[in-house]
Amino acid sequence: MAEFKWRKWNNILHRDIGYIVVAMTLIYGISGLAVNHIADWNPNYKIEKEMVTISPITAADREAIVAEAISKLNLTQDPKNTFRPDPETLQLFYDKKTYSIDLPTGNVLVESTRPRRVLFEMNQLHVNAPKKAWTIIADLFAVALILMAITGIFMLKGPTGILGRGKWLVGIGVLIPLLYWVFYMNFQ
Repeated sequence: MAEFKWRKWNNILHRDIGYIVVAMTLIYGISGLAVNHIADWNPNYKIEKEMVTISPITAADREAIVAEAISKLNLTQDPKNTFRPDPETLQLFYDKKTYSIDLPTGNVLVESTRPRRVLFEMNQLHVNAPKKAWTIIADLFAVALILMAITGIFMLKGPTGILGRGKWLVGIGVLIPLLYWVFYMNFQ
């Protein structure tokens, strides 16, 4: 009986799974980089700001103030919501657009949002916004990454394999999150 060539099959499995998950790995990697820096920018939406001026709002009660603002801005629909963060400010919220009106001066900050094409969709997949079938796909991807890691450890033999230099590199890979976690838990 022929000897089972486990290393050959390990390498085939690693290679073939790698080809299958390359697109998903890029999606999750790019999205992860984008979302990691959410404090610096909005990875989902491009926000454009514009200042316009209308005549000051003179109405006294809330409903009249909103109606006067809509009229002076030539808006054709009622807002989805309104908010008065302070007595001199009115905010009108529409889909993908917000109007922040300084009532005494008539200065209006108009903020428009539009999705960042491709990156928006990548981020939605990364956080599993679609749910349903995507949950199964994401779980299979996670299992594939686990298999990639395990089969990757055993691809090489000798001084560059897991029993040689590889054990030190795997050890460094284990230490990085472990040391960060210890540092994070004790010194934050």
